[in-house]
Amino acid sequence: MSERVEESDPGLEADVFARDCASRPVLHNVTGRWGVLALVALREGPYRFSALRRRVEGVSERMLSQTLQALERDGMVHRAVLEAIPPRVEYTLTELGAEVAERLEALIVVLESNIDAITAAQAAYQPRHAAE
Repeated sequence: MSERVEESDPGLEADVFARDCASRPVLHNVTGRWGVLALVALREGPYRFSALRRRVEGVSERMLSQTLQALERDGMVHRAVLEAIPPRVEYTLTELGAEVAERLEALIVVLESNIDAITAAQAAYQPRHAAE
């Protein structure tokens, strides 16, 4: 069993199941509703904020901004201010972000390719649990 990571001792092995492990909030940022979609969208290449918002349908400006800030802080996303008039900002994946996004995309592929089985399971679940 791995040791629990305390915030005061960054040298200990990470254990996401430990309450105080530094990896837990990062997992939350990456696997949150908008984190997954932003990371996988950025696998397609650099995006400006407005283009990324259009790509990730349904995300508000505020939520996308917060998501990108968290992912940048965690070392997953790089924010570059490009010299132009007006100034442009582009987001790209870091090496770590690219690795994480690749694995998230694999999960998305599994889900999308099994959507018929998933919807069948959901439909079967409804009648069994309607009386509860």
